[in-house]
Amino acid sequence: MLGYLLKRIAASVPTVIVVTVLVFALIRAIPGDPASLMLGDIDNPALLAEMRHALGLDRPVGEQFLIWVGNALRGDLGMSIARREPVMHLVLTHFAVTAQVVLTATLLACLVAVPAGMVAAWRQNRRADTAIVSTSILFVSMPSFWVGILLIWLFGVKLNWLPVYGFESIAQGGLGAARYLVLPVCAIVLTEIAAITRMMRASTIETLRLEYVAHARAKGLPEKRVMLRHVLPNSFGPTLTVIGLMLGHLLSGAAVIETVFTLPGIGRLLVESIYARDYPVVQGCLLFIALLYVAVNLAVDLLYPLFDPRVKLQ
Repeated sequence: MLGYLLKRIAASVPTVIVVTVLVFALIRAIPGDPASLMLGDIDNPALLAEMRHALGLDRPVGEQFLIWVGNALRGDLGMSIARREPVMHLVLTHFAVTAQVVLTATLLACLVAVPAGMVAAWRQNRRADTAIVSTSILFVSMPSFWVGILLIWLFGVKLNWLPVYGFESIAQGGLGAARYLVLPVCAIVLTEIAAITRMMRASTIETLRLEYVAHARAKGLPEKRVMLRHVLPNSFGPTLTVIGLMLGHLLSGAAVIETVFTLPGIGRLLVESIYARDYPVVQGCLLFIALLYVAVNLAVDLLYPLFDPRVKLQ
């Protein structure tokens, strides 16, 4: 297990290095001088030189990169130009909102999609399978922003059951604050549930054709026990990969959902910082999002052997 763990971590190191270089290069590749863009229409050479010195733009590019990486390793991503706050504090604060919504939505999606996929595979080419597959196709065809707008119109405007914008943390508002999460979570669940269901169905169908499943049934084991004890653990591996990719994508910033429901998440922070030309925040968000995606995929790689016996822990 330790050898497998070290191999996966070592394989992630080059990715992290490449991501760091790309994030730094992308910001430097933006047309124009960042200092001039931040100052706007102010024509003051002395102020421009002071801004360039404050941002470290008067140093060689290689030195700028090494300084930035060194500061990032210490948790210092710079200072926001627009908000006058540390970038790391902004990123973590806004990510906490994204994490609340995304983790809740992912858990609910798995609780619904995994059993649905198994039922569809178990009842393959029958009415239950057709209904589940058709519903999955319908959900995967709906854009997330359209689903969000539809939920706002129905439950917020017409029925007036739930708030349609804003956010209140549970720590501040108690359980009553959860009502702000209902619509965003439902929008994510409805748009992401299809991929998990279809993958779980496909992997379950493949597992049901294996000899050990037929052997378990031949021994007279109840069908429920066969499905839960023998089929589920061996079918969940490929589905875990899909869940990991979905989770990494959503945690990296569900910008569309956050914009529709005006949630102060990391995706919306990135979009607003781009419009405000707040390059330290943009750079910090991109680095955090990229490293988060790598970390989620690394976690999936480490969990995969627990569900797929074909993967050897060497």
